[in-house]
Amino acid sequence: MEPFTLTTDRLLLRPFTAADTDAVYEACQDPDIRRWTVVPSPYARSDAEFFAARLSPDGWQDGSMYNFAVEPREGGPLIGALGINRRTGPGLYEVGFWTAKEQRGRGYMTEAVLCAAHWSFTALGCDRLEWKAETGNVPSRAVALRAGFRMEGEQRSGLLNKGVRRDAWVGALLPADLGLPGTAAYVPAGGVSAAP
Repeated sequence: MEPFTLTTDRLLLRPFTAADTDAVYEACQDPDIRRWTVVPSPYARSDAEFFAARLSPDGWQDGSMYNFAVEPREGGPLIGALGINRRTGPGLYEVGFWTAKEQRGRGYMTEAVLCAAHWSFTALGCDRLEWKAETGNVPSRAVALRAGFRMEGEQRSGLLNKGVRRDAWVGALLPADLGLPGTAAYVPAGGVSAAP
């Protein structure tokens, strides 16, 4: 897929480029980002270069992941990163994100997640967008809940982070949660089929 940009009232979600290396490097010096996400720790400049100039563009090219730099629509510093990753199985994707320390608490990432979810459901044919975070990552869970994800439980050993298996919270957002049709009928347990 050709990379492109998404917008909200306040935000611009655009593909990462090599020009983002410094901003990514600086943001990922935050101990909370390194602790709760799968970014390397310690986080070297070469990690930022690889992410911005290689991994992100390659993901767009092969359709395996769509990483967006989140920034103010009117211009300004990097707010964070958001990725939509293809999962095994038709219509299954996962969202992941981090927010730069000085940008937290303003609702930016909830807004970005909702924008990316809408795009996933309408452009990618996503029928289930999963969110997963290590148990205890309360800020990530708060973003997911504000974006409308339904918490589905805890997976023992559900996440591999820096070579260690950890328990994970799991939630999901469906097209119907945003008033959108899915690509296939969905029959909830004990429910009636929802046509695509």
